[in-house]
Amino acid sequence: MTRLVLASQSPARLQLLKSAGIPAEVVVSGVDESVVQADGPEALSGILARLKAEAVAARLGPEAVAARLGPEAVAARPDSGPEPDRVLVLGCDSVLAFDGQILGKPTDADDAVRRWRAMRGRSGVLHTGHCLIDARTGDSAAAVASTKVHFADLTDTEIAAYVATGEPLRVAGAFTIDGFGGAFVDRIEGDPGTVIGLSLPLLRRMLSELGTELISLWRAG
Repeated sequence: MTRLVLASQSPARLQLLKSAGIPAEVVVSGVDESVVQADGPEALSGILARLKAEAVAARLGPEAVAARLGPEAVAARPDSGPEPDRVLVLGCDSVLAFDGQILGKPTDADDAVRRWRAMRGRSGVLHTGHCLIDARTGDSAAAVASTKVHFADLTDTEIAAYVATGEPLRVAGAFTIDGFGGAFVDRIEGDPGTVIGLSLPLLRRMLSELGTELISLWRAG
């Protein structure tokens, strides 16, 4: 049996998987995103996704099992015994490229207001990095999905009301399309899942690279 572990505490990513019939366990990576640097937003999203996946895979891999059980217990497992579940760890991270800046989550409400006043009536590109690691073998697949986002020309009153919901403070770029912010995005060019935080078509291709069909992860209920 293959288990999918999401190395993210994002409820939106978990809900995307659940809605697609894919159950996932959540293990938060603990990676400090603020200290990671890269040459550009696309590269940064990919690096952060890999760091998250690697951190969780290291906890769930064979070395971690040996450390928990001890070498005697591992050696004592009968060769004919059942194989352990295959664990695939998925790390994701999103950043917004806007006006030459790399924007993650706002630092506070004032920062979110400033961003929206700059973004209204304009567009940016949301990059979401994905990294999938087989915790048992270390095999991996990685890619970045990018979607252009066109923002509505909000009034100051709308911006203040949106920031007051708290939603912009929890997401990269200070917006999302699957909540209050959906009314403030005029259109997108690309996969909407990328904006929410996880591209299902990209996940399907990455699973295939590791020899797994996405449909094999479907579970009823």
